[in-house]
Amino acid sequence: MTGQRSLSIFGATGSIGLSTLDLVRQHRDQYRLVALTANGNVAELAKLAREFKPDVAVVADEGANGDLRDALDGTGIKTAAGADALVEAAQMGADWTMAAIVGCAGLPSTMAAIDAGKTVALANKEALVSAGDLMMAAVERSGATLLPVDSEHNAIFQCLAGGRIDQVRKITLTASGGPFRTFGLEQMRGVTPAQAVAHPNWDMGAKISVDSATMMNKGLELIEAHHLFPVGLDKLDIVVHPQSVIHSMVEYVDRSTLAQLGSPDMRIPIASTLAWPERLETNSEPLDLARISKLEFEAPDMVRFPALRLARAAAEQGGAAPAILNAANEIAVAAFLAGRIGFLDIARLVEETLTGYAPNAPHTLDHLFSIDAAAREYAKGLMEKLSYAA
Repeated sequence: MTGQRSLSIFGATGSIGLSTLDLVRQHRDQYRLVALTANGNVAELAKLAREFKPDVAVVADEGANGDLRDALDGTGIKTAAGADALVEAAQMGADWTMAAIVGCAGLPSTMAAIDAGKTVALANKEALVSAGDLMMAAVERSGATLLPVDSEHNAIFQCLAGGRIDQVRKITLTASGGPFRTFGLEQMRGVTPAQAVAHPNWDMGAKISVDSATMMNKGLELIEAHHLFPVGLDKLDIVVHPQSVIHSMVEYVDRSTLAQLGSPDMRIPIASTLAWPERLETNSEPLDLARISKLEFEAPDMVRFPALRLARAAAEQGGAAPAILNAANEIAVAAFLAGRIGFLDIARLVEETLTGYAPNAPHTLDHLFSIDAAAREYAKGLMEKLSYAA
């Protein structure tokens, strides 16, 4: 890579943000930081800002602006706070932006970065799930480059390099199966939040870990793949692969199948996007197939993991359904983590929200936000009215 690349990292204190900064730390001469943002962790954001010296540090929590300003006093780093400040930071024109703010909260800044017409590394799957049509239209309009960070989509992206999407017969996303792959329904009924966040392979945040446990994460990724790789839903498949070594596969019309393999370390797909179209050396653990010794595959169980069925149905329905699916799932996962509902109630709450709330398709970002807010209120109302076993 020739010359320095300017970077902005949205969600810098989360697992994806920290992994990105670890790569930057290994290649400091190649990158310059424009913006670092966090939701409310001022201490960690200030620590990172002092190390990486971005032009601006932004905290989403407006009430934390004074604390951030005090923490960075004397550094020359500008500080800002609030939703508008996040959007303004995304408009600063960094060559490459990591969009890693969790949930729909990351959508405005992601769209602003896309509208700037540069390269956006997308780690926020909820944004594409909820606003896929709007986001892909913005990419087309601005000429931005959208690079997938999720290990599965990044694997597909790599397997498509040098190939033509019209010659693809099938795309297969792999799923670890989560911590409850071998659990029966009765066992799953008594699952605790502590069990659900203990992923067998990946080190992730609480929300995405629960999504992996319900396999909603794979359902959201199916919708995401539908937008990123327009081959048609009938050509998108999911297979459970407990070792998490093969991250996705692409089968071409000649029956040749390409697979991307790697250790379960998010720095690998992040590096793929950070240096694209070149490669970046990492210190991630090399893949030792002899030690792994075997790779297993099985079909997903739609009865024990109904989230997969719900996500595919939402993708087929289109319109507002994916946004409602995502919003209801965020409410349900938060309620489960708080001990208000049981593990199996997550998919139940999502399905009943999808059944009971059916607005028209969103045509603007503001319309989408109103649908998202209404879906969340609807899901909360269901929790009050219906009897869920915590």
